[in-house]
Amino acid sequence: MKNDPYSALRYKEFSIFLVLRFSLVMAWTMQFIVIEWQVYSITKDPLSLGIIGLMEVIPAVSLALFAGHIVDQKEKRNLLRICILGFLCISLGLFFLTNPEIINSMEQSTVLFGIYVLVFCGGIVRAFLGPTIFSLLALLVPKKIYPNAATWSSSTWQVGAVLGPALAGFMINLIGVNWSMLVIVGWATFAFICLMRIPVKPIMNPNIGEPVLQSLKEGIRFVFKTKAILGALTLDMIAVLFGGAVALLPVFAQDILKVGPQGFGVLRAAPAVGAFIIMFTTAYFPINKNAGKKLLLAVFGFGICIIVFGLSSVFWISVVALFFSGITDGISMVIRQTILQLKTPDHMRGRVSSVNSIFVGSSNELGAFESGITAKYMGTVTAVVFGGSMTLITVILTSVLSPAFRKLDLRKDLEE
Repeated sequence: MKNDPYSALRYKEFSIFLVLRFSLVMAWTMQFIVIEWQVYSITKDPLSLGIIGLMEVIPAVSLALFAGHIVDQKEKRNLLRICILGFLCISLGLFFLTNPEIINSMEQSTVLFGIYVLVFCGGIVRAFLGPTIFSLLALLVPKKIYPNAATWSSSTWQVGAVLGPALAGFMINLIGVNWSMLVIVGWATFAFICLMRIPVKPIMNPNIGEPVLQSLKEGIRFVFKTKAILGALTLDMIAVLFGGAVALLPVFAQDILKVGPQGFGVLRAAPAVGAFIIMFTTAYFPINKNAGKKLLLAVFGFGICIIVFGLSSVFWISVVALFFSGITDGISMVIRQTILQLKTPDHMRGRVSSVNSIFVGSSNELGAFESGITAKYMGTVTAVVFGGSMTLITVILTSVLSPAFRKLDLRKDLEE
């Protein structure tokens, strides 16, 4: 059968979903960048960047499994509405705390505490947001085009991740941190408006009212017995955990490369540009054949790029290294999302996505914390090189210890 790269886009509700997701990613990534810049500008301490990640990851991990249970039990569109409203409240709070008049009238420690509290609340929202979006996507298109829908959804995420950091850097330079936060509020509001154009969807779970503990055990058991899912999540989790150089970009931009907020935006966007290009390409040239080998090679390449970035003191070399890290990470993301969509039953999508958020999504913030700690005590450059080296070791061990995962091929799943 001829591959149709636009098959998922032919469904109106899915197209609206992509615009919605783009707006949310723009808001979320811009907010993270603006707050990173603000906090480091106040403290000049790389550990503070790690604390930002820790404040988000604690609730995201703690509530993930419970959130997955709730998502599987409830209607997805209304849950997403609540998540967006929660994000809007947090963004408005950060807009208030970044107002120069407010900052000047409060103790620095009080402002930082307020920012950390709101970031913590953002972690609560995120615990529900990921599983809800993952589950809603599967209700918008037929199963036979899940891989194409996953590719476009991931690509849309990357477009937002490309433009969000770059726009945040330029906005900080042009209008300042405070007004940049107001722009973020605007993006979140637009996402809410788009969501209202998607009708309420049926609940696909035959076990409504299932006890919480039994539900959580079933979700965890499914992930651990499905080796393809477990292998992909474990590999990506460890790679992202130790390859979290992005969390230290404010340090590189301000103190090592000395390129200011605009250069910071370019550095932050470079990985997302590479990831978007490769994921757009995979819509035309699927990479389901020999998926296990390709995933291992992609993560190995990611580790190499992180090491090159850490050792570079030249801006354009750093940008190129981050760009190629995005390409390799994009391949990893497409393969992982395809595995999850193909191998997860409809009634368990919330719980499986929650486990995914613990393994992978939260490893971004844990990686930020790990990077902040190692940068504090080992030095920024050494911390990044160490992280890249640990990523390479992880790939080698996975390849040797799990030959079945190395031989993973997704073509049979698509034929079923």
